[in-house]
Amino acid sequence: MIKVRFAPSPTGVPHIGNTRTALFNYLFARHNKGKFILRIEDTDKARFVRQAEEAIIEIMSWLDLEFDEKYVQSERLKVYKEHAEILKGKKIVYEDEGALKFRMPKTGETFWQDGVGNKKIVFKNDTQEDFVVIKSDGYPTYNFANVVDDYLMKITHIIRGEEFISSTPKHVQLYRAFSWEQPIFVHLPIILGVDKSKLSKRHGAKSVLNYQEDGYLKETLLNYMALLGWNPGGDKEQMSLDEMIKLFDLKDINTANPIFDSKKLEWLNGVWIRTIGDLKERLVNFYSLDKDILSMLNSANADITINASRSRMKTLKDFKNLIDTKRERELTKEEKIMAGDLLEFLENKLKNTWQDEKLLELLKEFSSKEKVPFKIIYFFMTGKKQGIGILELNQIYGKEFFVKNLKN
Repeated sequence: MIKVRFAPSPTGVPHIGNTRTALFNYLFARHNKGKFILRIEDTDKARFVRQAEEAIIEIMSWLDLEFDEKYVQSERLKVYKEHAEILKGKKIVYEDEGALKFRMPKTGETFWQDGVGNKKIVFKNDTQEDFVVIKSDGYPTYNFANVVDDYLMKITHIIRGEEFISSTPKHVQLYRAFSWEQPIFVHLPIILGVDKSKLSKRHGAKSVLNYQEDGYLKETLLNYMALLGWNPGGDKEQMSLDEMIKLFDLKDINTANPIFDSKKLEWLNGVWIRTIGDLKERLVNFYSLDKDILSMLNSANADITINASRSRMKTLKDFKNLIDTKRERELTKEEKIMAGDLLEFLENKLKNTWQDEKLLELLKEFSSKEKVPFKIIYFFMTGKKQGIGILELNQIYGKEFFVKNLKN
């Protein structure tokens, strides 16, 4: 049975690059009807952050990346000590100032066939140094606990970032020292920023939870993360989690480093906002602490407002700006004269009934006759440079809203 793991260290909240690793493991497990486990690797006590594990669980839960088993390494210290003693008995580890070190071979090569690109990766053993397996405080190092757990938990494929390639010779030699069957190593290409350097905060890389706070949908984040280094073929870019599970195959992981493009992420979020059927529910949840917006979302005009906003939204945060009726600025003296002319024109033509199609027809007539760009007319009518369409605003707020703005 295929079995994979996501093994984050709780030294901080994972950014989108780390979460992509969790997603690829999840997709591979579910595609192959295998198991996906979460293992919290908390043996580095000096860098441990208490809230990080909670954030990791929250990310997994929000993205619907359900794990089948969960382990915490600090609860397994006895296991690591027992296995260190096995190697000590074989004289493969030795004591050094209170710690136990693994004796790396100094001749020959260490190699493996990587799951990305099916390429053979080779290290000369004379370039490798001995390394600590059990620290003087009794805790195992990452390299040692990682291998022991992967074997005992029957992990078949180790899917992780390319930055772990340099550690893999240590892991391969540990498998050989225990006479254990080696799993398949799959090293994902590192995500780069638009300047081709390693992805960091300055490129917009944040935690999935930060993107959630900024009004991004989980469907968008899952979709976009999957496309960072994986392409199932064809030009389809919008895919649900279920679709990605059906299509996912390790052979489709690119060897080239993907570029994180925050603009494309924003574009894709707009696509998903226009697609989902429960936008109202998402907005209610997102604005749960904003009484004014919640009141509007529960009003009789809620559906009209949401539908009018949907095509103009890139994030859920945009909704507040779109429905805000406050003027962006006051009109200048010249603008007031022109707005007054527009109001007089409309009242003479429309009398008491501001019907949708007739209103739009007259606004276009005024624009053509007076040589006033429609975007200027929109500003006069709404007090904003852009937002919900005139017809929708007429349905929601009616004549009084426009008259108030034209009178400034």
